[in-house]
Amino acid sequence: MTSSRIDRASSDDLMSLASDRGSAPMQVGAVLMLDVGRGFEPERLVHAIEQRLPAIPRLRQRLERVPVGFGRPIWVDDAGFRIADHVSIVRCPSPAGPASVLDVAAGLITTRLPRDRPLWRASLVTDVVGGGAALVIVYHHVLADGIGGLAVLAALAGAPAVDPLFPRSRPTRRELALGAARDRLRAVTRLPSALARLAQAALQLGPALRTRPQRSSLNRPTGRRRRFATVTCELDRVRETAHGHHATVNDVVLSAITGALHRLLAERDEPAETIVVSVPFSSRGSTAASRLGNASGVIPLRLPATGDPDERLEAVALITRAAKLSAPGASTAMLGPGFRLLARAGLFRRFIDRQRLIQTFVSNLKGPQDRLAIDGRPVVAVIPLSVAVGNVTVSFSVLSYCGTLTISLAADPDACPDLDRLRQLLERELNDVTRRSVAGVAPDRRRPVG
Repeated sequence: MTSSRIDRASSDDLMSLASDRGSAPMQVGAVLMLDVGRGFEPERLVHAIEQRLPAIPRLRQRLERVPVGFGRPIWVDDAGFRIADHVSIVRCPSPAGPASVLDVAAGLITTRLPRDRPLWRASLVTDVVGGGAALVIVYHHVLADGIGGLAVLAALAGAPAVDPLFPRSRPTRRELALGAARDRLRAVTRLPSALARLAQAALQLGPALRTRPQRSSLNRPTGRRRRFATVTCELDRVRETAHGHHATVNDVVLSAITGALHRLLAERDEPAETIVVSVPFSSRGSTAASRLGNASGVIPLRLPATGDPDERLEAVALITRAAKLSAPGASTAMLGPGFRLLARAGLFRRFIDRQRLIQTFVSNLKGPQDRLAIDGRPVVAVIPLSVAVGNVTVSFSVLSYCGTLTISLAADPDACPDLDRLRQLLERELNDVTRRSVAGVAPDRRRPVG
C-alpha cells in the first residue's frame, strides 16, 4: 500500500450526512438509456465500467469516521473492492418499457446503501423494449452533488484508466491529529470570509424563515416508496422561449412547474397563488471526476403560480436574478451547522417531517450536448434521479442532454397518488409557454441572453 494525503469530507458533505434522517435515503443518481444493438454482452459492459473506475477515486473509497478531536470523516481506499458488490445485471420487468425501467430505478434509489463500502450501486437493465438497455446508477449525496455527477458520467464515457497506487494506506492517528490541527489553524485564518458567508446565508434564507407558505397537500408525511415520471421537451424551444423573456432555461422550467402545481392543487380544491421552491445554486460550474463532493447551497424562492404564462415567466426570472446576486452555496454556512445540531439532538427527522418552509425541490443541470457512449454503446437519453425527504411529497430533477430537456418527477405514491395527472399538467404548461413564444404570441421585448 502507498500512503497519500488525508482526504476529508467537506463541511458541505457533512450536511448531506446530517440530512440523511428521513424515511427515504439521501441518494441521487441517473438512468442512462443505451442503444446496445445486436450481440450485446452485459458482462462486457460491466467490465468496461470497472476499467474506468480508477478515474473516479470516490467509487472505490469508503467514508470512515475518526475519533473525536481528529477532524472530519475521511475517505479511504477500499482494498477489498469488488465490482460485483456494486453492479448487478437484471432483466427489465414486464412490460419492459421506460416506465418499467423507472420502477427499477425507484427500487434502487430507495434502498439504503451499506456504509461499510463505497457509497454507490448500479443495475444494468437488459431486454428493454426496442432492443435497448439501461444503466441505473445511484450514489449517496455525500459522494457528489449534481455537478460531480456529471463528472462521473463523463469519466464513465471516457477511456479506461489505471491507478497504480491503489489501494493507499489509511492515515495513521498521528497524521490525522496533525491534519486536524492544521485544519483548525486554517479555519481561524478564514474566519472573516466565513462570517461574510454566514451573512450571505442569512440574506438567502431570511425570507423563507419570516414567511411561510399556506398549508397544502404538497406537505404531508411521506414513506420510503417513490414513483418516477418524466416530461421531455426540445431544448432549443425552451431556450428560445427563455431568450425572448430575458430569462434562462431554468426560469422556464420553474414557471412551468409552479403553474402545474397550481393546477393540481386547484383540482384538489386547494387554491395557491404562489409556490415556495427550494432551488440549489452551485458555487462551481464544473469539476473533475477526481474532485467530487458537494459545493452548492439551496435558496427557498417564493414563485408565482398563476396568471398569464409570459408574465409569470418574467416574474420568475426577476426573482431568480435577484437570488443569483448573493454568493452561490452560501446557505450551507447556516444550514449545515443547524442540520448537524438537530441530527445530534435526534430532532432532525422531526424537523423535516413537520417543516413548513418549502413545498418542493427543483434541481437543474446542464448536461453534455454531444452524445456520449460507454464502451461504444451510445447513451441515447439521461434521466436524472433524486428523491425529496421529510414531508415534501413531490420533487423535480431537470437535465439537458444532447438537445433534449428531461424533467423527472419523483413522488411518494401514497402521499401524491395523482403523479400521472401532475405529469400531464406539467407537459401542458411547458408546451403552452414554449408554443406561445415560438408562435410570436409573446413579443421579444428584451435583449436575449444565454
